[in-house]
Amino acid sequence: MTRLRPDIGAPAGAARASVPAAAGIGLRFAHHQAVADTHPPVAWLEVHAENYFGGGTPLRYLDAIRRDYPMSLHGIGLSLGSTDEIDPMHLDNVCRLVDRVEPGLVSEHLSWSIVDGVYLADLLPLPMTEEALDVVCHHVEQAQERLGCRMLVENPSTYLRFAHSTIPEAEFIAAVAERTGCGILCDVNNLHVSAANHGYDASAYLAALPAAAIGEIHVAGHAVRRLENGSALRIDDHGSRVTPEVWTLYAEALARFGTVPTLVEWDTNVPPLDVLLDEAAKAQAWIERRSREPDDAIAA
Repeated sequence: MTRLRPDIGAPAGAARASVPAAAGIGLRFAHHQAVADTHPPVAWLEVHAENYFGGGTPLRYLDAIRRDYPMSLHGIGLSLGSTDEIDPMHLDNVCRLVDRVEPGLVSEHLSWSIVDGVYLADLLPLPMTEEALDVVCHHVEQAQERLGCRMLVENPSTYLRFAHSTIPEAEFIAAVAERTGCGILCDVNNLHVSAANHGYDASAYLAALPAAAIGEIHVAGHAVRRLENGSALRIDDHGSRVTPEVWTLYAEALARFGTVPTLVEWDTNVPPLDVLLDEAAKAQAWIERRSREPDDAIAA
């Protein structure tokens, strides 16, 4: 197994340690004790911000663990695509956590999950229209101003597309980055899932993204459901190892964007910590392979 970076993070107590261009893992509740006790040799950790709003034991673990690792906060509830305004209480909670944890990266999804003040238990797809672009850009600017830092916006995994969409998704998210100054979290598993479900070219999607805006990459596993008509639907469940097809697309992303922080996500059927570390080691091997290549190999 390729060993992860031995320099596992910033010195204890370092403020807002930058997240290195190396492989990290998502910190899940099941691994709090193991990470706190064993300090595994992984370059950085990412947490879902909303999991720590309630304080208590989870937040105490996070306070302890963050002293030894650069951190990233990944949000799932700001609902950047809702026509509702951003929930000010939710944004305040994110801001307080950012102040407390001092993460090197903060990210959210290109999706919506609130309507008329009611939270829906999903990250729902947007119509790719000029009106939706205006809404998302307004909310990204609002969030960045309140947070006092640059945000990364993640491409979604989707299972339907709107007939009245007028902007290709890659162009949409690139426009958000250009208009707001935000970065892009390129989730290559989401991209593989969506491209397979809708029949579009994942490589062309990568080519449409501005390389300079890519601040993080995600890889994860997904499920495949066979439908009655014989077709297959891919579900972004983050419940298994990264598939060979996603690793191949990840290598293509590294060739295009260069080495950036890469996260292994695993949210359902959470395995022992060693399994996550093994997946991160695979990502690290790809990063090190890319680092040995000449700079002019990166696509313009």
